[in-house]
Amino acid sequence: MKVLHIITGLGIGGAEQQLRLLLRHLPTRSEVVTLTNPGPVARGIEADGVPVTHLGMAGNRDLGALPRLVRIIRAGRYDLVHTHLYRACVYGRIAARLAGVRTVVATEHSLGDTQIEGRPLSAGTRALYRATERLGTATVAVSPSVARRLAEWGVAPSRIHVVPNGIESARFGYTEDARRLTRKLLGLPEDAFVVGGVGRLAPGKRFDRLVRAVAAVPEARLLLVGEGEERERLLTAARAYGVADRVLLAGACEDPPPAGGEGPDLPSLLAAMDVFVSTSPDEAFGLAAVEALAAGLPVLYVACPAIDDLPPGAAPGARRIGPSVPELISALGGIRDARPVRLPPPAAAHRYDIAHSAQQLMSLYEQAVHGTPPPSK
Repeated sequence: MKVLHIITGLGIGGAEQQLRLLLRHLPTRSEVVTLTNPGPVARGIEADGVPVTHLGMAGNRDLGALPRLVRIIRAGRYDLVHTHLYRACVYGRIAARLAGVRTVVATEHSLGDTQIEGRPLSAGTRALYRATERLGTATVAVSPSVARRLAEWGVAPSRIHVVPNGIESARFGYTEDARRLTRKLLGLPEDAFVVGGVGRLAPGKRFDRLVRAVAAVPEARLLLVGEGEERERLLTAARAYGVADRVLLAGACEDPPPAGGEGPDLPSLLAAMDVFVSTSPDEAFGLAAVEALAAGLPVLYVACPAIDDLPPGAAPGARRIGPSVPELISALGGIRDARPVRLPPPAAAHRYDIAHSAQQLMSLYEQAVHGTPPPSK
């Protein structure tokens, strides 16, 4: 099966890296078009052997990009087009229809209760999404919570299919060597209590609350993995609370890392932490929390559909907390005083293995293209 994936951009981000992981596990002949920003993940996809084309789209209203995309789809003679992220879904569905490809699957990666891809929702956003959604064959939600939100928008439930995000769970197994070496590389004392977070440094992630909480927990250190527009504000907050020497912003981390890449990979950075915290109040899935669970970390989270949608007991190391800083301080203090130990990877980590997600997606492809799912093996 020949499949074209269309995505808004390929900088380092959850949806972008999820696409790369899926491509490594899908048994298809795949190609990728990125509308904008052929960043590090584009280079990683190409290194994996999948061609990437940069459309060079100038902005949301660059209508000249549409005929260019139509020509690419028509020339490729694809069996199926798969779109990812809002702008690519809108333009990709229209272009596929104009190019004569009737089988279009779209994945909604980043739809929260009040935002989509970090931007506030509006009536116009919903209307344009619904109008173009009807041009597709099926819409994939990365969690039951996203499926519910899509149905509330007016997307027909029969068109919504849940295929959860996934991780290469075996890569995240904890080792003492990784912990020791990574802490040494980052300049973190071996006996320090290290609080960790992973994600784009954006206002919606509310990492500023994590800075404030760590400032109130004596001798705790904060390790944040990610990059974004909030970087300087977080450093300013750390200085204002007198903890600039206890806050480390490690920058973005491409995962899987490029061959010969410098610096620790994500499993190693998680190994250096003692507890993982997600302060974001509105998530579509919460992939970083699942990765932390696979690394054996206790996890504190404000919102994480990936965990909340699980059966009871599937993630015993995870605990939901409120959004207030005092509650976060109390939770961190309790974990520090209990002297956290590494936990075995829970059932949740195996449930969300990327191989399972790729298999589910492939079944949806077969059904969309041929009308029936593949025979079970």
